[in-house]
Amino acid sequence: MRGSRSVMRIQATLAVATGCLAAAACGATATPQSGQPAQSRQATQQPSQSPTQPAQPARSGSTSPRPSPTAAPPSASSAPAGPPPFSAKISKVTRDRLRHSWRPGCPVPIGDLRMVTMTYWGFDDRPHTGELVVHKDATDAVVTVFGRLYGWRWPIYKMEPVDAYKGDDFDSIEADNTSAFNCRPATGSSNWSQHAYGRAIDINPRENPYVSANGTVAHKNARRFARRPVHAPGVINPGDRVVKAFQRVGWEWGGYWSGIKDYQHFSKSGG
Repeated sequence: MRGSRSVMRIQATLAVATGCLAAAACGATATPQSGQPAQSRQATQQPSQSPTQPAQPARSGSTSPRPSPTAAPPSASSAPAGPPPFSAKISKVTRDRLRHSWRPGCPVPIGDLRMVTMTYWGFDDRPHTGELVVHKDATDAVVTVFGRLYGWRWPIYKMEPVDAYKGDDFDSIEADNTSAFNCRPATGSSNWSQHAYGRAIDINPRENPYVSANGTVAHKNARRFARRPVHAPGVINPGDRVVKAFQRVGWEWGGYWSGIKDYQHFSKSGG
């Protein structure tokens, strides 16, 4: 009996060992002890991913995560509109536009005159459209200079042909009007002014008056501007950028004349 019991114990031991080896080969886990929770096979085989590891790229055919929404850029229409760029149009002048400022015997025929319609910057800090009548050979210089003035936002009070004042130079100056062609003699002379050829421009005549040799001015509204330099909008001073802009296109400034000073006046050939 004792021998047979020994044989039975050996056989039982072999059976247990054989089962353990089979279980190890199949990846089975040992039966947990009482009171301890069992772990799933998936948890033991796939450890959790560290939060510092980068996310895996999405596989082909899978849905990628959508990016977080961002604010749409403002549309062009929502941006505040700036002032229009400088523009100039040159056209021929008809007789009816010069009923008061041109007459037979003027030193320039109507066919040699041009209307320059262009933008200018006003004293109200806004763009406006004005007109100057000049000789056809002066149009390029005029457009060049007034384009610079507009770019600088240098103000001009008004810009109309002198015909708006029936050709009266005094009334045009009283209105602080910037003008060019007018078939008239030079002030205090019997000779034709350069205005009569369309080769002279008077700019802001109130802020830039004609000052006689004794220091007087003909327009009361211009008295406080009789001496230079004057630092105020629309004023032209010796050596400033307005004077230099005209000098670059070969025009002279009346503010440099000896004796009398014509601060408003720019001309192609003087006078």
